[in-house]
Amino acid sequence: MTHRCRKSSGLWKIVVWDEPFFQGKKHEFTTDCYSTPEHGFSTVRSCKIESGAWAGFEHCGFQGQQFVLERGEYPCWEAWSGSTAYRVERMCSFRPIACADHGRSRLMLFEEENFQGKRAEMSDDCPSLPALGWGSSTVGSFLVRSGAWVCSQYPGYRGFQYLLESDSPAGEYKHVREWGSHAQTGQVQSIRRVQQ
Repeated sequence: MTHRCRKSSGLWKIVVWDEPFFQGKKHEFTTDCYSTPEHGFSTVRSCKIESGAWAGFEHCGFQGQQFVLERGEYPCWEAWSGSTAYRVERMCSFRPIACADHGRSRLMLFEEENFQGKRAEMSDDCPSLPALGWGSSTVGSFLVRSGAWVCSQYPGYRGFQYLLESDSPAGEYKHVREWGSHAQTGQVQSIRRVQQ
């Protein structure tokens, strides 16, 4: 399924290499890459984000573990997946995050699926939901009012990451399975805004 952006907040540019530390074959992208093998790369082993925010994925077709790539350098796979719950040594597809709006992001989280149960609203980063008073270690659903957010399995933005965007269908994430193809648990203990 190809992600369609509803609004554009600027230009995007990512430079990728097929070897670590910016070596080997190099390619620049300013739009989606559905499959790195279609561009002559078996996988991306290093990259530089020159503008915009990007979502990287473990597998082709925007599937598997997600990585949020903000402006900067990623010399090896540990740089983008070092805080995830398991080792992911490849990135085979990526796309711009068009709705990232760090200054005006708003998110509602609910304890149960389908926007039920206890709820909270956020407009700022939260390194620890439990410290904020969110008693449960799980979240059942999200409603993204604006911007793009990264939800992490553990406090301090560690563990599995889930990218939630306001331009996804109505910004509604009613069930864990809508958070991404790799989502297996509703455990979310830290949340932050995506930097554009």
